[in-house]
Amino acid sequence: MSRLTKIEQETVINFNAGEEEAVVYTRDKAVIRKLDSLVTEFPEAYRCIKATDIDKTYSMPKQYVSYRKPRRITQERRDQIRTQMENINNSRK
Repeated sequence: MSRLTKIEQETVINFNAGEEEAVVYTRDKAVIRKLDSLVTEFPEAYRCIKATDIDKTYSMPKQYVSYRKPRRITQERRDQIRTQMENINNSRK
C-alpha cells in the first residue's frame, strides 16, 4: 500500500432511499481493517466489491450505518474518571 497523507485517507459512505445497500469507499487503513474483519465474520452482510493497492470498496445493508448522539458526561464524572486513571497510572510505576 502506498503512503497516503491524512487528507488522502478518506472514507465515503454512499446510499439512497431507493436501494437497500450502502457502499463504503475507503483509503483509511484502520477502516479497511475493521471492514475486512466484518467481511470475514459476516460474509452474508458485508462484501468487499473492489480492491486496489490503496483503497477498497465495500457493500453492506444501509441499516448498518448508524448515527449516534454524543455522550454527555458531567464534570463530576470526568473528575472521577481522571482520578481513577491517575491511580491506575501511578500504580504502574
